[in-house]
Formats: sequence, structure tokens, C-alpha cells
Amino acid sequence: MGIQQKNPARQRRRAFIGATSGHLIEWYDYGVYGFLAVYIGKAFFVSDDPTTSLLASFAAFALSFFIRPLGGLFFGPLADRIGRRKTLITVLVMMAGSTFLLGLLPTYASIGIAAPIILVLIRCVQGFSAGGEIGTITSFISEYAGPGRRGFATCWLMVTAVLGLLLGGAVANGMTWVMGADLMQAWGWRIPFMIAAPLGLISMYIRLKLEDSPEFLALQRAGETSKAPLREVWQWKRAIALVFFIISLHSSIFYLVLTFASTYMSSILKFDSGTTLLYVFVASLSAAVVMPFGGAFTDKYGRKPFLLVVGTLATLAMYWLFTSAPTATPASFIYPLMAVAILFGLYASSTYALMSELLPTRIRSTGIAVAYNIPVAVFGGSAPLISTWLIKVTGDITSPWYFYIGTGVVSLIALVLLRKEDFVACASPAEVPSVGRADLGLAAAP
Repeated sequence: MGIQQKNPARQRRRAFIGATSGHLIEWYDYGVYGFLAVYIGKAFFVSDDPTTSLLASFAAFALSFFIRPLGGLFFGPLADRIGRRKTLITVLVMMAGSTFLLGLLPTYASIGIAAPIILVLIRCVQGFSAGGEIGTITSFISEYAGPGRRGFATCWLMVTAVLGLLLGGAVANGMTWVMGADLMQAWGWRIPFMIAAPLGLISMYIRLKLEDSPEFLALQRAGETSKAPLREVWQWKRAIALVFFIISLHSSIFYLVLTFASTYMSSILKFDSGTTLLYVFVASLSAAVVMPFGGAFTDKYGRKPFLLVVGTLATLAMYWLFTSAPTATPASFIYPLMAVAILFGLYASSTYALMSELLPTRIRSTGIAVAYNIPVAVFGGSAPLISTWLIKVTGDITSPWYFYIGTGVVSLIALVLLRKEDFVACASPAEVPSVGRADLGLAAAP
């Protein structure tokens, strides 16, 4: 008897709570760097020009994202061969350990050029870990979800990712507000990184209690797991391409709201730290709050039309946000910021479910790892770097909209090209009992 027959509801709840709590800590670890980029730039990338230091800090931030596909190429196939649970434990240990080491790292003033080199290496370890996390945990949760509930179930991965980043932002910005910039620059920036150690231990204990997903265990018992998932995944080129382009907007708007908006408000618009903290918290929390509603809606009515409408509005909202900046005040900027945040939450509510439905169980973790991590590197992790660079070379604080609108257009084209057959073709024998019309991204039957 499989574990699903013993007590499916209880097993599903345990898997859901265990996986998402670990995901929260993973994203706290990974995201806190973005909120401390200003201090890290001055401590590790010394320059007479503050913008150059910030650019160097964001370059290290972006580099870790370009390592993510390598982590996905390693851990995705591993999860498809040996299981999701063991892989999730491994990537968590790597992330928590490397984040803790960042808090102990000597600065440029102490050890010279070795400091930024070690910093970059540690960021690469974080990127490698994060690259293995996303495909594995998306597969794990989507395979545990009941019929017609993949959108609602997987949206909580996005909720916990946002809350993890929000926790990092609250700690970083809250400490800046309380301690002031001088103390934060001297030593305060280390504390958010060092918090990773106890949080990581708690999360590891939780993940050790998990069991693998019923779908993967069914494949394993039948001897049908893929022996070469990295080779087999290229049989699904169209699915890989669709995920790649649909995730482009997801990636850019995610890091606009969760990381770059904080730097943009404080360094470009010169809002005070209290206003920045409040706005980042409210915008991020609002995005997280609407995600379950978006996921549940697409479970019932279909993903494609919802994502097309929301993606179009999100693209327009990003244009509004940047073009309003030259005359922005804290009172006026809240409106485009909240529009972007809410539309980000609605768009991202169903993209994980969509990914899981385009790829079969036997190579799902590998497929998501490949198709998701590359656009996240190109359009997500590099978003703060590209945005800061555009402002520097043009002297125009509205110029980042060129980049963000481009990602929106690319995703909308991919959504238009999405066909019913792309969903139906993914259903493998092990998935058939849990795949309903809503799971296939189609409208519910009348």
C-alpha cells in the first residue's frame, strides 16, 4: 500500500507544512542579501563612487542567479532519480550554511581583495542551492496536491517565498531604522546573515520528517523513474520553451517588488528608511495575500485567460511605476507600487502550477529546474543590476521600464501560444488519477 492510501489528507498536510516552512527559511537566507546590497557594496567593493559600489554588489547578487541553472542541472536530475525529500534536505543545508558564513566574512578593509572574492564564491554556493530547490519543491508539492488543487497548493510556495524575503527585508530595514546607517555599515549588516544558522537547523529538522510524494513513490515502485532525466527532458522542448518565456515576467516583477523597489526608493527617490520599510512590507504582504485567491481561481476557471489578463495589467503597471518616479512623493508613489505588487501576486499565483502541468512526473524536477532557473537568472536576478545600470548610463530614473516591459511582452506572447494540447500531453500514467480539467489549465466544465 502506498502512503497515500494510509491517510492521504494527513500526509498531504504534513508534506505541505514541512515543505513550505523549509521554503520560507530558504528564501529568507537567499533574499536578505538584496536588502543589504548598499552596505555590502561599501564593505566589500570599495569605490569613490557609491553607485559603482552598489553596481558591484548587485553584480554579485546577479552572479549567484547565473549559477542557479548549474544547481538545477545537478539537483533536478538527482531529485528525479533518488527522490524529492533527500534533495530538499541537501539544498537546505547548503543554503543555511553559506548564508551564515556571509555574516562572519571579513571585509575589504580587513583582508583586501580576498574579501569580495570569497563573497562571490559564497554567493555562488547560495545560487547553486537555490537552483536545486525550486524544481524539487514545486514537483513535491504539485504531486501531493489533490485533484483540481494544484494552483492553490503550489501558490503557497510563492507565498512562503515572498514571506521569506519579507522576513529578510523586515530584519534588514528594521535594523537600519533602529540602529541607523552608520552602525549598520560598521557591523549591523552581519546579524541578518547569522540568523540563518538557527533557522536552518529548525527547517532541517522539519524536512527530515517528510516522506516522498505519492507520484514519485509510485514511479519508483514500478521501476519507471528516469535513468537519464537530463537527456530525456529535451524530448519536451516546447514545454521547456513555454515555461522559460512565461516565467520571464514572473521573474522580473518578483525581484522588482521584493528587492529592487527597496533600493529604488531609498537610493534613487531618497525616501527615508521608515517609509521604505513600510512600503516594502505592505506591498510584499499584499502580494502574498492575493496569491491563494489567484491559485484557487485558476483551479476552477483555467490558467491561460487569467494569466493573460493579469500579465497585461502587470506590464502596464510596471510602466506606470517608473514613469511616475520623477515627480514621485511617498504619498503618490504608493499607488503604482501597490498596483505592481498586487498584480505580481496574482500572476505568480499560478505559474508554479502551470510549470508542473506541462511536464511529466518522471522528469518534472529536471524540467522545471532547467526551464525556470535560466529566465530567473536572466530576467530576475539581473533585474536590480540592469535597472541600476540603465539609470547610470542614461541619467534617467524612468529608464528601467524598458527592461521590465520587455519581460512582460515576452511572457504574454508565450501565453498566447499556449495550447490545450500542451497540458493534455503531459499526463503520464502515474498522474492520470490526480489530473482534472482544472489541473490541465482548462476552464471547469459547466
